[in-house]
This record gives sequence, structure tokens and C-alpha cells, in this order.
Amino acid sequence: MSLKHPVPARLGFRPADYERFGIDEAVIAQHEDGMRTDGSKGTFEWWYFDAHLSDGSSLVITFNTKDVTDAGHELAPYANVTLDRPDGTHIDSNTPVFVGADFKASTDGCDVHVGPNTFVGDLHVYDIHVETDEVTVDVTITGTVPAWRPKTGHFVFEDDDHKYFAWLPSVPQGDVRASITVAGETVDVTGVGYHDHNWGNCPMMDVIDHWYWGRGQAGPYTVIACMVYAAERYGLAGFPIFMVAKDGAIVADDETRVAFVESEVLHDEDTGKPVGDLLTYTFDGGDDGDDFVVTWRRRETILRAKFIDDLHGITHFLAKLVGFDSAYLRLTGDLGVHRIHHGEEVEAHEDKALWEEMYFGRNHE
Repeated sequence: MSLKHPVPARLGFRPADYERFGIDEAVIAQHEDGMRTDGSKGTFEWWYFDAHLSDGSSLVITFNTKDVTDAGHELAPYANVTLDRPDGTHIDSNTPVFVGADFKASTDGCDVHVGPNTFVGDLHVYDIHVETDEVTVDVTITGTVPAWRPKTGHFVFEDDDHKYFAWLPSVPQGDVRASITVAGETVDVTGVGYHDHNWGNCPMMDVIDHWYWGRGQAGPYTVIACMVYAAERYGLAGFPIFMVAKDGAIVADDETRVAFVESEVLHDEDTGKPVGDLLTYTFDGGDDGDDFVVTWRRRETILRAKFIDDLHGITHFLAKLVGFDSAYLRLTGDLGVHRIHHGEEVEAHEDKALWEEMYFGRNHE
């Protein structure tokens, strides 16, 4: 149940918002992909990469300044690699936590060092190296769609302490070359990938209830589609985010023209969280423009994570006592992109895709 008079929450778009966050409305600068927080208590930040690879595998790499559920603590940087292969092999492996001189992140651009692990790039080409006990990965991604953000890219929560959560899709789509070593065997593959950067000045679960986030490619189209719901004290305000590019050029990205429908909702058998088997984003292009209907059809849940499982001792006991049940689901299935011109479908494309549901709040029936 949302509050009768919720605290306002919005996507930052006003001139004062651009000034506050030190960014230009028309130009995405290198420093926006550099470290944007100071790593202090209450902040969080991560650099994310994913790819669909030529051998049928999916690869996800995340460099974190700290665990997303533990923003109240000081810096505890580490990297994570998740690899899913067509034969069912699943690797989800973290590096150690590296502190002090073993962690460096530039504020001028993306140049992140977590021990021997590196994530370096310039809004177009990125080189990533990660090594854990189970896997070593070297990746290069070269952007084929330019860096993009929705308005300021900052979700603003108008409390007295001016909370925000920010997101920058630095590479909405790119060509990938990767070398992956597992158990002494190295495989060189290519693929299609994505990189974004997230950060904020408060624990995410203080301001976010849940979200769907997805990106993918179908035919000549690249899509980023998200639905973010603010926490209950903000009235569960919903923020659709939407971008469609064709052949590398953005053709639709006005979130005010997007309608979102979540349907065929089931409860995940492990986490208990509701998840829609079908997500539909409809973009109204107006009288002279094209409409787009983008659908995400779930076929499989490849990762389930209950955050309480990462807590121990008295912290685990207290979390269970208060009903803490935050969870994360990584989903795969089919992405559909339909272009409609003057009421008639003129293009339809479908391909495999990867998306996620993050659910911090309690279930809303």
C-alpha cells in the first residue's frame, strides 16, 4: 500500500538538475563514466557489462565499489563474473575484496582498477580484465550505438537529504571480442554486448521498490527498456525508460510517450517474487512518427539471488525477523520489436535477449 501523500520522486530533467549534477544536456562527457561517488557510507556504484557470445554463452561482468545490499558501509571493492554456457554450465564467481592502494578509480573517465582486475574505456572502446579462482576473462567492446542517457540519467527523490539514483548506458550496444579461460581451457569468442554505469548517494532499497531492466538486439534494432518503481514512501511512482536505435542511430527515446504493461504474472518458485512472463512497452510516435511495440517473453530464469542468503549471524536473524525478502532474477527469452506506421505493422523482428528483475520491496498483490 502506497502512502496517501507520498514524497515526490521524478526523473531529473530541469535546468537546475543538469547544473546540480555537473552535466550537459546535449553532450555526454568522459567524466560521467568515471567514479561519481566518494565511496563513503550510504553511497554505491558499479560498472556493468553483458554480452551474448558466438558460442551461445551469456557473460556478465560487474565491478562494484561495495555490495549493493551493504551501501551503509565503507568501500569494499570487488568484481563479479557470471558465465552461462549452452550445455548448462553456470559460473558465478567473485574476486576478493581489494581495499586501500589496491583500488583505484578515476573521476575523469572510466579507469577502474580492483587489484589486478581492470575496466577501462572512453565511451566507445572498453577493455575489461577479470580473474577469479574459477575463471579469467579478457573483453574488448567497441560501441556501435553512441552513449545515451534519459534526460539527466538521475532519478531524484525529493527528501530533505536530496537522494538520487543515477544510470548511464555508456555503450547501448557494441561488438565484443572475448577470451575466456576455465579450468585451463581458453575459448576465444565474439558477440554483441552492452555497458552501463550506476551510482547513488543512498542505499538503493531506501528509494527503489523494484524494476525490470532489459536490453537487446532484434534485426537492425537495439533496444533499452526499463520500468523502475520508487519505494512505497514515494507512492510506488513508476518511471518508464525507453530507447530504440536502428542501424546505430537513435529513433525513439522519449519516456513520456511510453506505456508499460506487465502480464502473465507468476510467483517465482524460489524467491517468491512476482515476475511477468510478458512485458510490453508501447511507444507512441505521434501523428507523423512511427510507433514501436517492444515485448520481452520470458523462457527461462537463469539466476536467482535472495539477498538474505548473503547475510550471516545476528544480521541474518534480524533480517528474517523483519521479513527482509529482497531478491534478484536474471531472465532470458525472446525480444520482439514491431514498428507500426499509420496503424499498420511494417516491420517485425525477434531475437534472444537477457533482462532482469530487481525486487527490493515486499510483494505487492
